[in-house]
Amino acid sequence: MDTLSSGFQHSVITEQDLLINDEVIVLVDDDSFIREPIKLYFEEMGLAVVEADSGKALREIIENKNVALILLDIGLPDIDGKTIPPEIKSNHPDIAILMLTGVSDLHTAMECIRAGADDYLAKPAPLNEIMLTTRKILEKRRLIIQNRMYQEELENANFRIKLMHQLSLKMNSVYLNTVQLDEILQGILVGITAQEGLRFNRAFLAMIDENNVLRGRLAIGPGCREEAGNIWQDLSKKKMDFFEIVHDLQTCTIGNETEVNKLISRLKIPLSQDDHVLIRCAVERKTIKVDNGAANGFDLSEVINLFGAQEFVVVPLYSPRRPLGVIIADNLITGRHISDSYVSALELFSSQASLVIEHSQLYMEMQESIVELEKVNHELDKNKNLLVQAERYSALGHMAAQMVHNLRNPITAIGGIARIMSKKTPPPEFVKYIDVMVKETDRLEDILSTLFEFVESDEIVKVKAAIYPLVQKVLLLLQHEINEQGVELDVYFTKPDTESLIDIDQISKMLAHIIRNSVEAMPHGGVLKIRGTYTDDWFKLVINDSGKSIAEGVRAKVAEPFYTTKTYGTGMGLTIVERIVKAHGGNFTINPQENGTEVVVNLPNIL
Repeated sequence: MDTLSSGFQHSVITEQDLLINDEVIVLVDDDSFIREPIKLYFEEMGLAVVEADSGKALREIIENKNVALILLDIGLPDIDGKTIPPEIKSNHPDIAILMLTGVSDLHTAMECIRAGADDYLAKPAPLNEIMLTTRKILEKRRLIIQNRMYQEELENANFRIKLMHQLSLKMNSVYLNTVQLDEILQGILVGITAQEGLRFNRAFLAMIDENNVLRGRLAIGPGCREEAGNIWQDLSKKKMDFFEIVHDLQTCTIGNETEVNKLISRLKIPLSQDDHVLIRCAVERKTIKVDNGAANGFDLSEVINLFGAQEFVVVPLYSPRRPLGVIIADNLITGRHISDSYVSALELFSSQASLVIEHSQLYMEMQESIVELEKVNHELDKNKNLLVQAERYSALGHMAAQMVHNLRNPITAIGGIARIMSKKTPPPEFVKYIDVMVKETDRLEDILSTLFEFVESDEIVKVKAAIYPLVQKVLLLLQHEINEQGVELDVYFTKPDTESLIDIDQISKMLAHIIRNSVEAMPHGGVLKIRGTYTDDWFKLVINDSGKSIAEGVRAKVAEPFYTTKTYGTGMGLTIVERIVKAHGGNFTINPQENGTEVVVNLPNIL
């Protein structure tokens, strides 16, 4: 016993690890007097033993028990014991065999070893020697099994690393549109279900859409499980890229009515249903494992009825910005228990899927923003041309109005004198000339009246609109001038979304005139401050430049038509501003400052 204890003390396998999962030792001998003491001794050592007196009885035990080791007598009544090891090793390679025989020659021992036995003892052998040999064989067997498990785990880890590497390369080498996203997500599901991967029977992926509904997207399961299980064999045989294999698999998954795709397509859960297990997993970003149809008090009836599994795991898909969806995996076909290590590995796959989805959504949002910016840029160019053209036409209109005003008085005077002369008794030879003068002055007055009405008929069409976006558009229109002169912008509105009742085109024109004048007042750079504040009844716009201040004598004339201190321009800009402000029922002032000029526009804030 001391020898045995010493031997056990140095073993790397514990007593509890010799036999696990209801494993037993089978003692095969036709002599019960030999079997009985060995059985009693083994049981005292805590080892489970089953007896058999023939080859037939041994086969029945192997079929019905989890056999770890067979102590086999060569001489059996119904079969030669040396013929059994090859049969057992062929069908059950993990069963160890210790041959027991009454013949103690080396030739017989070597023959038994060649037949597949792990060791050989000649009868009668001391019980402690049988026990020591048995233990060594069981330790060796356990080490071989553990080594195989470790090897499989290494291969699985290598599979996952290769898959993650492929996914990373795919993400870094392409911009992900919807088709490419489905391909990569399909690859992740293949990794979850492949034999060299996580070996889940089925994997389902659901994503949160723009309507805040969790919808089923992709699935892989028994319909394509064989293809997924053989994926790395195909890679090695065909020397194909991983995603080429995945692309081939898409013919039997994505877009086809396989059973798993039918199941996942029925999944539609609004985010507002916050007591649902899938929604809770996604929103709280927490993995949920379901055992025997129960998990943390959730009502799982709907999910169990849909997928048909009593044990499954749900892992979240999420980005720093928002929840993205969930991955659901189960072993419905094999019933294999989902261990914590597989849950952790599944979370790794979900992290990679989350990165893929976020990458794709950011790319799609960027594309949408680019399209929107192109539309805005096109609209800005169009509006800029319209504003320039409108300003030109407005200046011409005001020039025409001034001409109408200046010409009307003398023409009226001439016409009046001609009419007076026609009522006198002029010489007959002058009558026809006086009539021509009266008719032509009447015609000129009609033309001038019509022209005056035309140039002064700027009709205001008011609609509800926010002024802050109009300021932004005008700043975009003048961006080139602003940048060229090194002007810094400082814009702040207390309530940028507040709407007023305004004519959008006229207010835009007004803003363009004021801001352009302010920018032109700073040819060597400066700061342009724009402040918008709201009260219950008024909107106040204050625009300050840091350029040269307006002289006091000039201030009173700046809003007069055709007055300008510039070497170019019509001098109509501020005149137009004042007219637009007045047309809206507001007021407009220009206030010289110590450094620069302040323009204040007050508009009634009436909706």
